[in-house]
Formats: sequence, C-alpha cells, structure tokens
Amino acid sequence: MQSPEKLILADIEAIGKIPAVANILEIVCRTTGMGFAAVARVTSDKWIVCAVLDEIDFGLGVGGELTLETTICNEIRQHHQSVVIDHVSEDPDFAHHHTPLMYGFQSYISVPIKLKNGEFFGTLCAIDPKPAKLKNPTVTGMFKMFADLIAFHLDALAQLAITEEELKKEQEIAVLREQFIAILGHDLRNPLNAISSSAQLLSRLNLDERGSRIAKIIKDSSFRMNGLIENMLDFASGRLGEGIAIDKTADEDLEKLLTEVVDELQAIWPGRHIQLNFNLDHPVHADGKRLAQLFSNLLGNALNYSPVESTVEITAFSNTEEFNLCVANKGKQIPAAAMDRLFQPFSRGEVEPNQKGLGLGLYIASEIANAHDGTLDVSSTPEQTCFTLRLPSQK
Repeated sequence: MQSPEKLILADIEAIGKIPAVANILEIVCRTTGMGFAAVARVTSDKWIVCAVLDEIDFGLGVGGELTLETTICNEIRQHHQSVVIDHVSEDPDFAHHHTPLMYGFQSYISVPIKLKNGEFFGTLCAIDPKPAKLKNPTVTGMFKMFADLIAFHLDALAQLAITEEELKKEQEIAVLREQFIAILGHDLRNPLNAISSSAQLLSRLNLDERGSRIAKIIKDSSFRMNGLIENMLDFASGRLGEGIAIDKTADEDLEKLLTEVVDELQAIWPGRHIQLNFNLDHPVHADGKRLAQLFSNLLGNALNYSPVESTVEITAFSNTEEFNLCVANKGKQIPAAAMDRLFQPFSRGEVEPNQKGLGLGLYIASEIANAHDGTLDVSSTPEQTCFTLRLPSQK
C-alpha cells in the first residue's frame, strides 16, 4: 500500500496530466479579474497545490502547502458546498474569519471537486486582494462546470490506470499460457511417447503372463495420460487462446475414422460389447481428426460409466441436411443438478464424485461441435444415457 506522501504526489501528477487545467486557471483569472487560481488537493490533514496560476505573488507553486486548519477549503471538505465571497470586509459571515485575515484577500471563490464515487478530491479556488463580482450564475456556473470537468478527467485517468494494470496482467498471463502450452505440447508428450513406444515393443516380446500384464498396464496408462494431455492442450487453446482450431475436409471418410476409434478403445476394454449402426452415404464437410477426438471422449465415457455386461450402442447417419452421431449406454441416470454443468470444464466430480480425471472431455467435445457450427446434446433416463452430435453436412 502506498504511503500518504506517495498518494499526494500521484494526485499532483494526475492533475498535471490534464491539459485543460492550465487553460481553466487562465480563463478563471481572466473572467473574474482575480490574480490567483489553483486546483488544491484537500485531505483530512493536508492542503496542497496541484496546479496554480499566481499573478499576485501569493507565493505558492505546485506542491506548495498551507496549514489545513487555516483554509476555508477545510470547511468545504466537511460540508461539500461552494463558498463565494465578493468582498470579505462587507460579508457578514467572513468579515472576521481567520482565513482572509491571515492571507489578506478580499475576494474568494472555491468549488468542491468530487469524484464519480463521491470521494472529495479538493477544490478549484481563486483569491485576490481586491473585491470581485463573483456571486452571479455566470461565474459560479463556470466554476462548477470546470470542477466537474476536472473530476471527469481524474476519473478517466484512474480508469485508464486500472485498464493498463489489467492489460499488464493479461500480457503476463499470455506469456504463462504460451509456456504452459509448450510444456504440455513438448516437454510432457515426448517422454510419454517414448513410454508408449517402449510398452508396444515390450508387448511384442515373449513375456510371461506377469510381464505381459505389466506391459499392458503401461500401454493403457500412457494412452490415458496422452488423452489427458490432449484435453489440457485443447482446454488451454479454447479458454486461454483463440479457441479450438478445426481444418475441414470436404469428404471425410467418417465410417473409417469412427471404426478406428472403436478398435482403439476396444483394445482398452477388450471384454466390452460395442454395437455399431452406420449409414453414412452422404459426404460430410468436417475435421475428421477432431470428430474422432470427440467420438473417443463420448465412447470412453460410455464404456467407463456403464455396467461391464451391457452393450454400448453407436448410431451414425448422414444425409443432405446433417451428420448425426449417437452414443448410448446403460447405467446410472445423470442427476438433474449435474446436467446444467455437464459440458463445463472440471465438472466431472458433480456427475460421479469417485471418478478420476480432469472433467474436460465433454467440454472439449462440445467445443469441437461448436467449432463445426453443430450441437452436442445429452438425454438421460434411469434406463439409458445418450449423447447426440448433430452437424450440418455441407456448412
């Protein structure tokens, strides 16, 4: 937290950044005929000049200070009302006031400067040893307008400072984002690929039953870890970058891609029954790799959340209007409270608290659907849960 002295210096600097202030003080003096005009910062214990035009040798420059209790501005700080005096000696309220007696002025005007949040900043004030005609709507209206203008600029500068600080933080986050994505994309995947390749080689050797089981555990674990890394990369790109990128092809062989995903996951769950119903006669304009990723997430979830003895049903068709993919499984009904956040990141615990993972698969699947101008919906009953992807065929 900044010290009071630094805060005062910051206020002086802020007033100095407002080009109109010098012109305001010039207009004030020329319009009223007074020789001293200033913008003063007035706090609970200080009266300090932030800007000044002194043609009567009053002796105060920028940063100059008066004892707060000797000023009328101290009273204005408390009641937030303007004070206007044409002729001190003839004014019943100020003829014997200590301030004009101490500083020797006869004419005086001071208008509070209040910020947008209601905070009292200080005053726009003017004095002169000679009387002046100030108590009229033209002069008082001008002073109030100038005080409001100064307050407006101070608020704008404060908001600009906040914006610049937020921009600085965003730039720092952008650097961290790039580092984060680089770590996921290179530093983690490269050793993981080495582990996966080694597991593949081990599985081809003449191992005993225990060795084969260990090799399979390594291969399966590396597959799951690679999926987590892919999901985190996509999450970083979707939330921290420019969104999930897709590269559409006019006529993807979706049946081949979907079958490859099924074969891949069947190897992970060799005892599970997966029923395929494909009718893909019409070409689909899509990113096949991304759709395979989406399907892998849906099928993996279906296998993970359904009873081992049940069948997971895959239905896919395409026509001139749309490509439709449905992944249905038996199992527990998704709670109604969890349905609203099902496609939000990190929401897995709300669906099944004991399940491990980051809960990014469905979020990324929905983002891939959105990137294709499609939809991903879910329906869940006590008998069956079904995720349905719909994409326009030729968009």
